[in-house]
Amino acid sequence: MATLKDISAELGLSVATVSRALNGFPEVNQKTRDKVQEAADRLGYRPNRVAQRLVTGRSGMVGLIVKIRPDMSADQTFFEVLTGLTAGLAARDTDLVLAVDQGDDPVGPYRRMLEKNILDGFILNEPIVDDPRVAFLQKQKIPFVLHGADRDDPDYPFYTIDNQAVTADAVDMLAHLNHRRIALVNGKLHHHYAHERLEGFLKAMGRHGLASDLVKTETKFDSEGYLAALELLAQADAPSAFICASTPIADGVIRAIRDKGLRVPEDVSVIAHDDAMPLTRAVNFDPALTVTRAPLRDACVPLANMLMDHLNGTPAVDLQVTVKADLIVRGSTGPAPKGGTWT
Repeated sequence: MATLKDISAELGLSVATVSRALNGFPEVNQKTRDKVQEAADRLGYRPNRVAQRLVTGRSGMVGLIVKIRPDMSADQTFFEVLTGLTAGLAARDTDLVLAVDQGDDPVGPYRRMLEKNILDGFILNEPIVDDPRVAFLQKQKIPFVLHGADRDDPDYPFYTIDNQAVTADAVDMLAHLNHRRIALVNGKLHHHYAHERLEGFLKAMGRHGLASDLVKTETKFDSEGYLAALELLAQADAPSAFICASTPIADGVIRAIRDKGLRVPEDVSVIAHDDAMPLTRAVNFDPALTVTRAPLRDACVPLANMLMDHLNGTPAVDLQVTVKADLIVRGSTGPAPKGGTWT
């Protein structure tokens, strides 16, 4: 197995420069870092973790703490995201340490992990508004990256989607199909993304001169989407289109529409946001579901790279990424019924 001295001799660089290049020190330019990494890979160099920590003060491990529901179930995308993050971090010679949180104290698991003094930083997911984990880690000066955001003007590294555009794009499409009564079945408002989607919906409805009185929040599961849709469809001036916060919610909404003796999309159109959950694939709906699509797995490698770059000195302001979801039109949306509503 090659050593730092072997790489040093191969490239004509000092051992100190080689070590700093492999450990991502910013004073070594990118060209030199790439050259050193290529030589290390070619010669079969593997770092000594103990020695590396003595030099850099870093362990080569970052943490992900997953909130598990009381029934011990996790999100449908859990294993895809876990695999993606692990692979992304491995490409940067870093390991992912996983812990489970079933308690009521959101910062407790982070405090316990930090007491062990084995982690360089954290990847956070599913943020709530003004997330206490963010304040805790910032106070402790612990590097982290957030999948999503917990406020409008974050001062930390994050990777998220444009959630206002998610609902605005959906409203625009439905309005162009002459829908006048458009409902939003939104997620739980303690999540910042749900606030953003509500704001995007209200702004877009106002822009088209449409009333925005058909809003249901605090939904997550298909059963909640079903009940919300039944209530909205029972109104005298019922919606001719639904925008759903997720594909599971859309599943419940479509069941409610059919239980009312209505058809999709002839009587009622349905569009949802799709995180590409393996058990509720939008393309497998009947009819196939129109979606704004942004797979959660697409965030894994960027999150891994952002955290590593942050650990290597890149400022937080340079590690803030917002991407736009794709709009994919399928069979669940169509022109509004004559008169703009089925009633």
